[in-house]
Amino acid sequence: MSKNWVIWFEELDREDNDLVGKKCANLGKMTKMGLKVPPGFALSVDAYRDFMDMTGAIEEIRKYLSRAKPKDIAQFNQSSADIRQILQSKAMPKEMEKAIVSYYKELCRRCATEAPVSTRSSGPSSHPGQYETYLNVVGELDLVDKIKKVWTSTFNPRSLAFRSRNKMSLVSDPIGVAVLKMVDARAAGVIFTADPNTGDTRRMIIEANWGLGESVVSGDSIPDVYILDKEGLEIKERKLGPKCRYVTFKEVGVAEEELPTEKTGQFCLGDDEAREIGRLGKVLEEHFGKPQDVEWVVEEGVPLPESIVLLQTRPEVIAKTKPPVDKIVDLMLDRISKGVGFEGLDM
Repeated sequence: MSKNWVIWFEELDREDNDLVGKKCANLGKMTKMGLKVPPGFALSVDAYRDFMDMTGAIEEIRKYLSRAKPKDIAQFNQSSADIRQILQSKAMPKEMEKAIVSYYKELCRRCATEAPVSTRSSGPSSHPGQYETYLNVVGELDLVDKIKKVWTSTFNPRSLAFRSRNKMSLVSDPIGVAVLKMVDARAAGVIFTADPNTGDTRRMIIEANWGLGESVVSGDSIPDVYILDKEGLEIKERKLGPKCRYVTFKEVGVAEEELPTEKTGQFCLGDDEAREIGRLGKVLEEHFGKPQDVEWVVEEGVPLPESIVLLQTRPEVIAKTKPPVDKIVDLMLDRISKGVGFEGLDM
C-alpha cells in the first residue's frame, strides 16, 4: 500500500503521468514553466487504488460483476448505478481523509480564505468528458465527498461502455484527481492551436462564453469564436455566438442560467485578451511539440496578462483524423451517458 496520496502541483512534472494522471502532470509542468495556473494539489492514482482496497470496494465490485447477467451489463445503466452505490456507501479511510484535509487546510492558508475548489479527474490516458467534474466545492467534508464522487464516476455508463468496447477491465479504472482553487471567471473557454475540424496548423480557434467554461466544454451553449493567425496572432475573424446560457457560481456549487440580454450581443473577449490566449497556446504547443487543446479562464478584476489563467492542456484531436467507427461509438456513448441503452453490445 502506497502513502504517496497527495502532491502539490509545483512538485509535479510531465513525467509524473503514471503517478497522478495527465491533467495533474501537465498542471505541474505549466506551473514550473511559470504560467499562471490555479494553486492546488493532486490525488495520486495510488490513492484511488488504496481506497478501493482499504474499503473492500474492489472485492464487492468483482463479486457483483461475476454474478451480473451480460444483458444487464450491456445496458450499463443499472450496472453503473449498482456499482456506484457500492462506492458511495464506503467511508473515506481515516488516514487518507486526514491527508486530504491537511493539504486543503494548507491551500486555504496560502489563499487566506476557505478556498472554493474544483475536483477534476486526471487519468493516465486521456478520456475527455468521461468522468465527473465538481465546481465550487467548499469545506473539508464537501471536498472529501466530491473526491469520492470523481472516483465513483469511473463506473458511470459512458466509462463502462468505453472499457467494454476496448476490452479493458470493468473492475476498476484508477485515476488521479486534480483539486484546484476556483477562479472568479468573467469569461472562459478553450483554444485549439490547430483548426480542430481541418487540422490547419496555421490558424488557432478560440471558443469563449461569459462565466465558467463548462458551458463551452460541454457544448451546451453556442460560444463566441475567434480565428487567429498563429504566426502573427492577428485576429482574422470573429463570430458572435448567441451564448443564451452561461455557468455561474452559487453559494456552493454552480448553476447554468440564462445569460442577461445585454450580454448576448456582446463579445466576451477583448482583442488583446484573445491575442494573449493565442500567445499562451503557442507557448504550450511549442513546449509539448504538438497542437494543444487548452482550457483557460479570464479572472475578474485582474489586468492583462495576469488575468489569463490556464486550467489544463492536452493533445488536440482533429475531427477529420478520427475513424468513422470512433465517431459512431462517440454517439453511442453519449446516448448511454444520457440513459439510453443499446442491446447486444459485446461484453
